[in-house]
Amino acid sequence: MTAMATPRHRVSVTVAQMRDLAGSVTDASVWSMDAAETTTTLIALTRLKAQVAELEARVAEHADDEQVDAWAHRTRQTKPAVLGQVKLGQALVTRGQVRDALAAGDLVVEQARVIVTALDQLPGDLDTALVDRAERHLIAAGREHTAPTLRILGKRLMDVVAPDLADAYEARQLAREERDALLATTFTMVDDGHGKCHGKFTVPSLHGAALKKMLLAIAAPKRQEPQEPGVPLRPGPERRGRAFCELIERYPADQLPQTGGVSATIVVTMTLEALEGRLEQAALLDTGERISASTARRLACEAGIIPAVLGGTSEVLDLGRTRRFHTKAQRTAIGIRDKGCTEPGCDWPPAMCHVHHDIPWSRGGPTDVEHGRLLCPKHHTRFHRRT
Repeated sequence: MTAMATPRHRVSVTVAQMRDLAGSVTDASVWSMDAAETTTTLIALTRLKAQVAELEARVAEHADDEQVDAWAHRTRQTKPAVLGQVKLGQALVTRGQVRDALAAGDLVVEQARVIVTALDQLPGDLDTALVDRAERHLIAAGREHTAPTLRILGKRLMDVVAPDLADAYEARQLAREERDALLATTFTMVDDGHGKCHGKFTVPSLHGAALKKMLLAIAAPKRQEPQEPGVPLRPGPERRGRAFCELIERYPADQLPQTGGVSATIVVTMTLEALEGRLEQAALLDTGERISASTARRLACEAGIIPAVLGGTSEVLDLGRTRRFHTKAQRTAIGIRDKGCTEPGCDWPPAMCHVHHDIPWSRGGPTDVEHGRLLCPKHHTRFHRRT
């Protein structure tokens, strides 16, 4: 690869001079800078970086595919990174005011990208004078706000430049976003074989907001005291994860869609000895997973039980009826009496607790108010692990 000849173009000469100037201070110590000069220098460097970025995007837009490939290869950049600069340069060709602001150092690259994206989302038949006004408005806002705030302002741009058209535009925009969100909706789960299930999902904003509110209602009960006046405690990822598990366990079975005329259920197969706590033996779910006997017993405190008597070949010999879970009236009475989790030092409210049998129902314990008490999910789990 031969070295580039002596630069002749004005831009090339300027770039070479800037590199020489930057190279002349590589060994300069900055310890003697006072606070004011340090701040001023950082601001100047940020503006200089924006000016260089605009110049880079302008030259990148001029380059052809072969030159872009050579640029990426010789500077060890990824292809998406250099194509992003090419795309920015192409956008700045038609957004002259944004280009000028970036070249002057009044905007940073992140702001410029957000403004260009917001302008591109405006209706294609909008009057050019209104588009120019929108561009000036966002540039002026960029002198006061960061890129995330600009992104929010960009969504309400029509309210500023064309308030009489804003409602109709917003309706079309929301309909398009909701349609795209439904097409992009996905849900995947993978069991790692070690007792944990991992997953990810993409859902419309409506359902995301609803799920968030449901989890916060479970994970952040009113019993928590705010850290500061007016600033409630926000549950972390672990509490939200536990709340998600609680949501799944508490979802009413009679509200699930019917499959073959039967409400969707989880079938747990375990021996009577394991159910009664006389033998620690894994229970098998009808979905193929295995759970501990203590977890199965904990779930049984809150669920309806259908006992099945099986023959030696797992043939169903007799099938009983659902029984042994507390009624809504019993739960209400126990909640009024216990006023929350009955474990010492725990202040979970009644609505967040499970009803537990003092005498294990698997050993004939009655399902009534006298022999039932409230336990929060954590202590309910611990109790069944102990027993």
